[in-house]
Amino acid sequence: MKILKRIALALLVLLIVILIAALLFVRHLSHRAVPDYNKDLSLKGLHAPVDVYRDSFAIPHVYALNEHDLYLVTGYLLAEDRLWQMDMLRRVTEGRLSEIFGEKFVDTDMLLRALRFTEKSEQILAGSDEKCLEAINAFAEGINQYIKANERRLPPEFAILKYRPETWKPVNSLNMIGYMAWDLKAGWSEILLQDIRNVVDSVRYGQLLPDLQRPQPAVFPGSSPLGISGIPGPDMLLNTRLLKDLGVDILEASNNWVVSGTKSKTGMPLLANDMHLGLNIPGIWYQMHQVVPGKLNVTGVVLPGSPLVICGHNDSIAWGMTNTYVDNLDFYEEKINPADSGQYEFNGQWKNFELKKVIIRTSGKNEVEKTLRFTHRGPVVSSFRHITGRTVSMHWAGAEKSDEFRTVMMLNRANNWKDFTEALRTFTSISQNIAYADKKGNIGLYCAAGVPVRNRDIPFGILPGHTDGYDWQGYVPFEELPHLFNPATGYVASANNRTAPDNYPHHIGSWYSLPSRYERISELLSQKSVLTVEDFKTMQLDHYSKLAEKYMAVFLPVLANSKKWNEVEKQALILLQEWDFFMDKEKSAPAIFETLYLHFIRCVFADELGQIFENFNGVTSMSRNATDQLIERKDSPWFDNVSTSEITETIDSMVVCAYAEAISVLSGRLGGDPGTWEWGSIHELNLAHPLSSVRILDRVFNLNRGPFRVDGSFHTVSPYSYNPNDPYDSDHGSSHRHIFDAGNWDNSLTVIPTGISGIPASRHYCDQTEIYLKGIYHADYFSKDRVVSHAKYKMKFLPL
Repeated sequence: MKILKRIALALLVLLIVILIAALLFVRHLSHRAVPDYNKDLSLKGLHAPVDVYRDSFAIPHVYALNEHDLYLVTGYLLAEDRLWQMDMLRRVTEGRLSEIFGEKFVDTDMLLRALRFTEKSEQILAGSDEKCLEAINAFAEGINQYIKANERRLPPEFAILKYRPETWKPVNSLNMIGYMAWDLKAGWSEILLQDIRNVVDSVRYGQLLPDLQRPQPAVFPGSSPLGISGIPGPDMLLNTRLLKDLGVDILEASNNWVVSGTKSKTGMPLLANDMHLGLNIPGIWYQMHQVVPGKLNVTGVVLPGSPLVICGHNDSIAWGMTNTYVDNLDFYEEKINPADSGQYEFNGQWKNFELKKVIIRTSGKNEVEKTLRFTHRGPVVSSFRHITGRTVSMHWAGAEKSDEFRTVMMLNRANNWKDFTEALRTFTSISQNIAYADKKGNIGLYCAAGVPVRNRDIPFGILPGHTDGYDWQGYVPFEELPHLFNPATGYVASANNRTAPDNYPHHIGSWYSLPSRYERISELLSQKSVLTVEDFKTMQLDHYSKLAEKYMAVFLPVLANSKKWNEVEKQALILLQEWDFFMDKEKSAPAIFETLYLHFIRCVFADELGQIFENFNGVTSMSRNATDQLIERKDSPWFDNVSTSEITETIDSMVVCAYAEAISVLSGRLGGDPGTWEWGSIHELNLAHPLSSVRILDRVFNLNRGPFRVDGSFHTVSPYSYNPNDPYDSDHGSSHRHIFDAGNWDNSLTVIPTGISGIPASRHYCDQTEIYLKGIYHADYFSKDRVVSHAKYKMKFLPL
């Protein structure tokens, strides 16, 4: 008996020792990469000491005596805080995700390689001037010095996935141009339209297409054609849903607006910007302030992997971006030579496909060999969409000549409107409406975009590829792109709504966001004659729904006239009737409306579209625009349910159908008392790390944050959005909030959803999350005395 007790005791001690050892190992693994922000370091190649001050959120303010040293240290700092995220973004642009995540990413890697990010980057690098080359080379050197000095202190993701980061190359940073330009969501709509065309009649099909004659507010509304001087279904988006799960989706929606001194309490311009992206950990932006006395003083957000401030302000100007939704992607059906499948017809002759063999290595050490095909326009993409019996190629502006690195380099140093516009000339792959304000009191907005010039007699769908009749004939000249400078209104704004009015002579786009955010922004800008920074904060956090206001005007009379409602449905209807259209998380009406809206779309379209409804519903630029057009028509064959041949339904029938379904769904999910159906109880935000799908990793390394109850929706200025095929968990919204005061840059404000650090064990991993959710901002100090006096950390980089 004593022997058994001794054995049991020994086993218990052994288990305790193993447990302690495991805990110590996990702690070492999780904490080993957490940097000491007060420790001085030495770097090879520095010409002079560099000072780095960090505030209470660890945002670095870098003071160097020359630009080489500035970007060398910038590379080191970004690697110190976001190395694994940078490596993952690099792998996205190179199509090498399978090497760390396994064979399920093979098709995704094939698509990414077909986009040829690196080939374009090599061309940009070959044509870059001396200043750009100095910046990008020094930045890469800083990253590599961090990797070499910390081989045994790398972030835990590298150990978990069992690999080490490779040497960073300058071309990897330029690949971030392709990464930001890569917005194929609207473009793939053209292929979905072909599927829809096969299952509906021509009348229904025509009513899905954007009606560009329909009155809608435009970003550039002036009578002058050139401006005024003065989510996605998994099949529809191919394998890109895997990228969304990794938190590496790109610019999709955004808000920006500027008021002049005539509408500002300070007498100088105020500029607001919040770019909308997937809400994940690490966050996509890195806040940073870069200074070379007498040469450069710029602050804002940096994309990990690139050394420059993408959006922000310098001594003289501020700028912010929103997506323009340019139609810069076309698909072509190629005619294949029946005698030689390696050739396609073009202008009466057979041309050889360009073939490129691709070897994709996987985490399991396997190799997958495939072949990519290219026409003179771009890659053949049929297999990515699982199109059989047809060969479809793609022409995409992101593969065309551009130099966004040069643009951003110049923006960081611009002093006035002339410098600003000159910088934008090479900003053609990443099409953005870029807002402007300067210290001299000027404001403006420029559509910086590569807008293709092409034959538009087939406006939608896949184009014939056998002739050059539908090839692009270049781009709209820069001077003819829409722009505003010091408009009489005293403000400019954009929110991914329609770019230009009917009399603009060039076609820019078709699949814009609904104008509800823009309408609300314009309404708030017009309500007061003078606005303050506090007013701008209120606007960025606003969750009043112009969409709900519009739709309830149609829905409520129908619902009130119906006699069929049970008690739960009647109670819910009263809540809708009393609603003020604010999407507050504590209210029930937003939950009822949002569910009603989604089921209205389903009732209208699902019976005709059948199996492809989920794809249609997931391409929100299409489904929401089509619904918005039909709600205004109020008479459409789409409202007739094809499964009830003996009845012809109307829009009223669809409203009643949707309401009954919505209340049934909410009752089943939240109980029988509509007064308790709080929007926030079903509309939550989870900030997820790419590796957190493995639950044990999430628990051991504390990767995720949330869930958090949130206000708003995709149609409010503060846009906590969700996938309509998987409602209502928010996965998309403001990736940062910035308010810049040109009268005193020290009064500027900022916040991001996560934190500076991408290392889960760091205290700065998600230290801005709480204030972000509460609508609180923190100071974005610019003057050195303010920076130094509010510094929590200080370190110096010394020449080695």
